[in-house]
Amino acid sequence: MEAKAIARYLRVTPMKARRVVDLVRGKQANEALAILQFAPQGASEPVYKVVASALANARQHADQAGVAFNEDDYYVTEARVDEGPTMKRFRPRAQGRAYRINKRTSHVTVVVGTEEKGGDQ
Repeated sequence: MEAKAIARYLRVTPMKARRVVDLVRGKQANEALAILQFAPQGASEPVYKVVASALANARQHADQAGVAFNEDDYYVTEARVDEGPTMKRFRPRAQGRAYRINKRTSHVTVVVGTEEKGGDQ
C-alpha cells in the first residue's frame, strides 16, 4: 500500500532541500523521521512534516481499506524535490544600479509504501 504527501511553494531553495531529501530516500519511515528530527539543515523541518504527513495518509488509507497498519512496514519509496516559482526581488547597489535577488521555492513530494518483493531496500 502506498501513500503520498506533497508540500508546495516551500521557501527553501531546491538545491538545499535535495540535500536533506537524499538523507532519507529508501529508509524506513520511522528512521527517516528520526534522521530529519536531528538534521542540522534548515530544510529538515518542512521535509519532516511531509514525511510525517505521508505516513499519516498511509494510516488513513489502511483504516479505510480495513487493513492492519504497522509503521515499521513502511519505507520512503520515492522522495523528490521539484523547483517552484521564483520570486524576483531587486536590491539597490552602488551608482544607481540594481541587482536581482532570486527567492526560490520548492515542491517536495514524498511517497511511502510497504516493501515490495522485488525492492532493493
